[in-house]
Amino acid sequence: MPSYAHPGDVGMDVFALSDHVLKPGQRQIFDVGFAMEFPVGYAAIIKDKGSLPKNAGIHTMGGVFDAGYRGEYNVNLINLGKKIYKISKGDKLAQIVVFPVAIAELVEVQKLSETKRGEGRFGSTGK
Repeated sequence: MPSYAHPGDVGMDVFALSDHVLKPGQRQIFDVGFAMEFPVGYAAIIKDKGSLPKNAGIHTMGGVFDAGYRGEYNVNLINLGKKIYKISKGDKLAQIVVFPVAIAELVEVQKLSETKRGEGRFGSTGK
C-alpha cells in the first residue's frame, strides 16, 4: 500500500514489488499492487521522489489516474543517468498525490480574449 512518510505530507510513497535493474536510457513500467477509488473531481498523479532524480537520474514518465479508473496502478520510470540503477523489493519508486481537479467544460470559439502575455511562450517574462 502507498503510505505517507510524515504527518502532513501530500505525496504517498509507492514501493517496488520486486527487484529490478534499470539500465541507462531504459524505461520500465512497475506494477505496484494496489488500486484506488475516489470521487469525481479528484485525480491521482504519480510524481518523482526527490532523491531519485537528484542522486541517480531516475524520473517518472507521467501518470495520471482518473476517478473512474479501477485497475492496478503502476509507475513508469526512466533512467536518465549514466549508471545502472538497482531497485530492490520495498524500495520507494515514486510518490502519488491525490489532487482536487476542475473538470473543464470546453467551448469552441473563433477567437480568445486578449491578455498582456498574449501568445508569449518560453522566455516571455525575460531572464
